[in-house]
Amino acid sequence: MDTGYFSDRKRTDTSSIKTTTLLSFVLFAMILVSIIWGLATFFINTYYESMRAKESLSVANSLEVQYREFPDTFEEYAVQSAASNRIYIRLDSAGNTMEFNGTVGLNDIDSFNKDIEIINKKLKRSPNSNVTYNVRDTTTESNSRLLFATRIERPGEISTLYIIAPLYPDLVTTRIIKNMLFYISVIVLIIALLLSFALSHRLASPIENLTRAATELSQGNYDVKFDGASFTETKELARALNQASYEMERSEFYQREIIANVSHDLKTPLTMIRSYAEKIIDISGDNPEKRNADLAVIISETERLNTLVTDMMSVSNLQSNNVELHNETFDLVEAAKVVYESVLVLSSSQGYEINFHPSRPAYVVGDRNKIMQVMSNFVANAIKYSGDNKFIDLRLQKSAKKVAFHCIDHGVGIPSEDQRHVWDRYYRTSANHERYIEGTGLGLSIVKGILNLHGASYGVNSEEGKGSDFWFEMETVRKPSARNMAVSKTETIGEDDGEEG
Repeated sequence: MDTGYFSDRKRTDTSSIKTTTLLSFVLFAMILVSIIWGLATFFINTYYESMRAKESLSVANSLEVQYREFPDTFEEYAVQSAASNRIYIRLDSAGNTMEFNGTVGLNDIDSFNKDIEIINKKLKRSPNSNVTYNVRDTTTESNSRLLFATRIERPGEISTLYIIAPLYPDLVTTRIIKNMLFYISVIVLIIALLLSFALSHRLASPIENLTRAATELSQGNYDVKFDGASFTETKELARALNQASYEMERSEFYQREIIANVSHDLKTPLTMIRSYAEKIIDISGDNPEKRNADLAVIISETERLNTLVTDMMSVSNLQSNNVELHNETFDLVEAAKVVYESVLVLSSSQGYEINFHPSRPAYVVGDRNKIMQVMSNFVANAIKYSGDNKFIDLRLQKSAKKVAFHCIDHGVGIPSEDQRHVWDRYYRTSANHERYIEGTGLGLSIVKGILNLHGASYGVNSEEGKGSDFWFEMETVRKPSARNMAVSKTETIGEDDGEEG
């Protein structure tokens, strides 16, 4: 088997489902990681600062309440608050100053003293009992601090509580968070890569299998089976391809049958013509009686060959829509009666009993000769396959707006699996491939083409061993007036010049 296609596919194809899915998931993971980093930066810089300020003010209020109501335990409470909240606390009261430094990395008391001078000035100018102020380092604007000062009045004294809270995470915490995010990002990317590879393989594998099987099918391997895996879409596609494979196998089988049938049908009359021509030359040329009998055989075989060629041309013209229809309004019942009368001779010469069951007159619009050809083909087909039971019924059934023609035989019938193929060229059912049955095998294909041109519905109802009912149905029209009976309408379908062949 030629594997060139799949060897080419082994090279990276950026437009394949597998590669596209893989790259899409990796890109999605990278975007997700970027979003995580962006949110982390936002929370560390902006959100952290806001929440830190709120917590520091809450601690300041707690310290104020503690000093006002429980001054004896204030020092212990302040030590814990400074350490746990990473803030600087200072209490000035009656010439006594207490400092509690819980900050990390900002142990320069002189810098805190400068901040206290700033906030103290603002407190003196403020009509309120407390003030809050944010400052940033001149060297690093991202390092901001919250300055808070409040007056605490107690009997006999006025104290001032100062709190300085850094509003940025310390370097160690920031480094830990960034390292953690880095490892999380790497893990997310690896997991995304593995998942995307597995998912892309799962998505692409059924399609690759279908493509591989289709390649084998194109090389003539009709035993290949299409598997759509677990996806609904690929299962539906596999089902359709399996059906196509089955139809292609049958088509190839029938093509071989066509070649065999046509070869036989062409070879037999040609052989007969050659044989009887040689016989005339060698034996019967001087005997008028024998010569005429031999010439009659040659003429008969020539007519048979001409019929085959004519039918083949008719099928070709019907398939290419290169057919001229001479439409007119006519009585289908009367046309069916003409067909019936033309085959009555078989009743006596070959023992067939053909019964005609007409309906009341039913007028239709169409090509009268071609519709009669359809009925004649139905009758000829019934005669060929009626077997030992030589009863044939021709029935017309008229309804309100339609009329149907039925040709019913009681012969060998058609297997149900073959009924959809009886309209194919050169087709004969699996039960009826005997070569002694005469005919071109094109009759029903011609019928199909003619009825399709007329927009008629048609079909076959058959049961193997009990016979078949071939039928067609056309819409009826009103009976035309006597003056219009002779008027016909010509409709050309296909080529402009309407020539055949």
